[in-house]
Amino acid sequence: MSTSSCTVQSRTDTPLGSVWLAASPTGLCGLWFDGQRHLPGQLTGPTAWPEAPQHPVLRAAAQQVQQYLQGTRTHFDLPLDLARGTAFQQAVWQALLRIPRGQTCSYGALARAIGRPQAVRAVGAAVGRNPLSVVVPCHRVLGQGGALTGYAGGLARKAALLHLEGWSAEVAA
Repeated sequence: MSTSSCTVQSRTDTPLGSVWLAASPTGLCGLWFDGQRHLPGQLTGPTAWPEAPQHPVLRAAAQQVQQYLQGTRTHFDLPLDLARGTAFQQAVWQALLRIPRGQTCSYGALARAIGRPQAVRAVGAAVGRNPLSVVVPCHRVLGQGGALTGYAGGLARKAALLHLEGWSAEVAA
């Protein structure tokens, strides 16, 4: 993930653990669970993005994530900044946004949806690098036959998110 000198961050506690949020001048550009794979180095240390818990996008994101995980919100209404990925990653992330709540798809179906049916592994890698967990619903992608596989935030969180959305094994496509 490339960085913007104007990116700011905050943290919020959720029922699924602490969440890091990041916002650029364009919108929300990051939502990662504490301990998630592929955390950007700019969350901590000498190169950390400035903390700005009162930033309007970060405040709205924290509130909406809380509501979503409590079951009182069904979708997000936030400006998103997905520009930090490659063109291929951005196409995958846009396709993730089109998977309706309560539905799932396979990595193969996602590859077909972006017109790259042979790129299933690359699609899986792009899903794993999704910088906006929960908001860009990568948890709705399942392995072959509906297997609960791959989630940078951990399979227990993926299962919890799917359960919150009414998922059962027979819904996988």
